Amino acid sequence: MPPARLQRLIQEGIVLHRAGRLDEAAALYRAVRAGAPRNFDALHLLGFIAYQQGRSAEAIALLKQALQLSPQSGVCEMRLGLALLAAGRPAEAEARMRQVVQRAPQDAETWTNLALCLKLQNRLAEAEECHQRAVTVRPDYASGWYNYGLTLAFLGRTADALRCHERALVADPQYALARYGRAQALMQMHRAAESVADYDRYLAAEPGNLEARSYRLFARHYLDGIPREQVFEEHQAYGRAVRGQSVTGSWGRREPSRRLRLGILSPDLRTHSCACFLEPLLRHLDRGQFDLLLFHDHFCEDGTSRRLRTLATVWRNFVGQLNPDVERVIRGDAPDILIDLAGHTGMNRLPLFARRLAPVQVTYLGYPDTTGLAAMDYRFTDAVADPEGEADRFATEKLVRFAPTAWTYQPLAEAPALRPPPSAAGTPITFGSFNNPAKISDAMLGVWSRLLQTVPASRLLLKGQAAGDPVVQQFLLARFLQAGLPAGRVELLDRTSGPVEHLALYDRVDVALDTTPYNGTTTTCEALWQGVPVVTQLGDRHASRVSASLLTAIGHREWIAESPDDYVRIAAGLANAPARLTEIRNGLRDDLRRSPLLDHTGQASRFGAALRECWRHWCAAADATPHKQQMVGCA
Repeated sequence: MPPARLQRLIQEGIVLHRAGRLDEAAALYRAVRAGAPRNFDALHLLGFIAYQQGRSAEAIALLKQALQLSPQSGVCEMRLGLALLAAGRPAEAEARMRQVVQRAPQDAETWTNLALCLKLQNRLAEAEECHQRAVTVRPDYASGWYNYGLTLAFLGRTADALRCHERALVADPQYALARYGRAQALMQMHRAAESVADYDRYLAAEPGNLEARSYRLFARHYLDGIPREQVFEEHQAYGRAVRGQSVTGSWGRREPSRRLRLGILSPDLRTHSCACFLEPLLRHLDRGQFDLLLFHDHFCEDGTSRRLRTLATVWRNFVGQLNPDVERVIRGDAPDILIDLAGHTGMNRLPLFARRLAPVQVTYLGYPDTTGLAAMDYRFTDAVADPEGEADRFATEKLVRFAPTAWTYQPLAEAPALRPPPSAAGTPITFGSFNNPAKISDAMLGVWSRLLQTVPASRLLLKGQAAGDPVVQQFLLARFLQAGLPAGRVELLDRTSGPVEHLALYDRVDVALDTTPYNGTTTTCEALWQGVPVVTQLGDRHASRVSASLLTAIGHREWIAESPDDYVRIAAGLANAPARLTEIRNGLRDDLRRSPLLDHTGQASRFGAALRECWRHWCAAADATPHKQQMVGCA
């Protein structure tokens, strides 16, 4: 093929490539390669398209061939690094990025990509240094500021993260991702309403970003006054947006009683609140019935990860990998049942569940609502968090109420010994809430203000991530003052150095106050384990009924309020009964031990039996296509 013809095909391909018409561009690049197998541009650009389409192994092979033809091509080497990242090989990607910045230290894009390589290896401080290099060599680099902000958020420096996203918007007011990053930072600073507003602005520009839609759905649970019907419709809209072709695959044998391959996909198979409920279930799950496949999806692997890994036949970490590659691996592992533990929290893989990776798909534990996915068959819960009949109308999944309570709690082994409630020494009553401050709605603040008025000289102790940051603290204190909470009776504490120190703070609390419309879960369990009664208000949806489920399970329904007036009455009643508080402090751990919450063997048995029943219903389906409409829901 004449050189001029080859060059014309390359240029036509680049035009299509830039327009997002990747298949058409690839066809032209392949035509060039057919005529000139060693054409650098064709190999390089075909490799880049393979990366963009999630075929990382093919991308790596093509980009390596291209780089052999032009070893000095920094762009090609950087893209090879990106493909290595997508394949889950961040150390190799790092080496490639370092080669590029060594030759071109003014290349801000590669500094940013090097930071990503380091972040995915949990080397956040080094990543921060690379981000700083990127925005120093190019202060107007909007993408550099945005990515810098994401890393600072992982470091817990949320106010600095917010400033980075705002710098990105100054650099380029049309850079929509900065609005997305700003929304995430605002949520971490407990400014939920502002966060949702920024998600709305971002999605108006980029409506196809499913991850942003998930983050927005999650953030909406923190806001007062959103009708349940509206929340459900928004989840259904997500399901319609993500709906793709459901791939049936080559499913395993339809044998109701055979040993099953149980897969669990989550970014939280690490020291995380989700793991403290998951680990006791998995540790006591009948290994004669289930072969466990654990799919982690986070750069952090720690002691909890190592313990979970010992329970699994297969352990994989998909962090940084593109969905098509993850899909191929999971399909190759062939789970019979696949459980999602993320829902619409961050770093989820719901678009893959929409394509049906297993004959039976379940969502559980990590998210207090429906996924909205037609291909998600079941959501595991209980009859208190999701009452029969009423809750079923607001779920696209079949609700499986598998146990008296849906949680199985593992207390911290090093939890401090119990001490008398602080009021036993004659000090004024201290109410406390260690829930995420984003969960403290304006309505909740109003109730707490009334409570402090009802109990003279009482104090309120609050704790939460970033609460020690002056910017965050100023925002929270302004809200408290507006709600009528006297500043001199409210104390804000930042995160502690570790879990033992965190639990020890309950020595300063007489009565724990739950939040609404979004309850605590781990926080409720921790307070109870440290002997502190928890007062909650029963709501109309899962997020505002979790603590009611936990309190019902341990036999303390008397702390569940039906209204704000009831909430104040119950909390004030506890505050005015110091002898009762001492009795509660001494007996609560035994109440938990006697409850389903700490019946690890029993809960694991109920969990396994429910999974088995879901499998049996799939086996009994007349048609081999595993759609929910053909299933009789398991009980």
